[in-house]
Amino acid sequence: FIYLFSFSVIFFLYRPQVVDTRNGSTVTEFILVGFEQSSPSTRALLFALFLTLYSLAMAMNGLIIFITWTDPRLNSPMYFFLGHLSFLDVCFITTTIPQMLIHLVIKNHTLTFASCLTQMYLVFGVGVAECILLAFMAYDRYVAICHPLSYAQIMSRQVCVRLVSTAWFFGLINGILLDYMTFRGPFCRDNHIENFFCEAPIVIALSCGDPQFSLRVIFADAIVVLLSPMVLIVISYAHILASILGRNSSSGRGKTFSTCASHLTVVIFFYTSAMFSYMNPRSTHGPDKDKPFSLLYTIITPMCNPVIYSFRNKEMKGAMVRALGRSSLSQAESV
Repeated sequence: FIYLFSFSVIFFLYRPQVVDTRNGSTVTEFILVGFEQSSPSTRALLFALFLTLYSLAMAMNGLIIFITWTDPRLNSPMYFFLGHLSFLDVCFITTTIPQMLIHLVIKNHTLTFASCLTQMYLVFGVGVAECILLAFMAYDRYVAICHPLSYAQIMSRQVCVRLVSTAWFFGLINGILLDYMTFRGPFCRDNHIENFFCEAPIVIALSCGDPQFSLRVIFADAIVVLLSPMVLIVISYAHILASILGRNSSSGRGKTFSTCASHLTVVIFFYTSAMFSYMNPRSTHGPDKDKPFSLLYTIITPMCNPVIYSFRNKEMKGAMVRALGRSSLSQAESV
């Protein structure tokens, strides 16, 4: 409902002015350059690679969603958040990668303004929601490690639902602002986007007017959206580290470090790539620099999240074995 309301606000309250001043005609679409300049053999190799990564990411995140929502042994807040993180990753990767795979096969790389606007809104909304959710997951680990006796009371089911709803709400509302700042001006320059999806700083650079105001707003928004959760994460793990070092049991330290290391790895992957894309001056950007970082947070991170969490967590591995065992048993009975 929130998504439909948000998109309606964007689409009906303003319409981007897209005029090509070179010949007076109206610009109705963008062209995603992506990997268009690569050789056919390179595109075929990239298609196979990205299709494999996309399939793995969808399968692994889908499995985590299934087991965290169905296995009664994984009923703690950590796995509740992990299930929603995997759901966000599925949404995030689906907004960009299927389109990129299609463009690697066909020659028509055009994208309508409505499609570009929608894709950018989803990337912003889901990306911001994931930033906030990662901060809430750090807070969850802080409460679990530093206040174990009060953990069940502080991180009740109702609180967890409210935190996840907050992440989604701010993500989708923030997407309205960023979409508006991107498409508020007329477009009359080259409509070629030097990336494989509609990325805001690149699209803003194609507008007729001065793009500096929109870029400053997006930069300021990135500071709030990225650095505020990052501060909460740093504070949470600073308290966790102090609590771990104060313990006498070395085995307890190792288990706690193992649990927190997986979360920190995900945070480093996601925040590093996002900060480069939205907090660096545009003068330092270019197609050769933008694409690797875009790939990092659009496909590599969503694929790595389930791997990092699963293979470093005995409970997750056990739940996966049980889920796969039930699936094999049901198939044998049907035969």
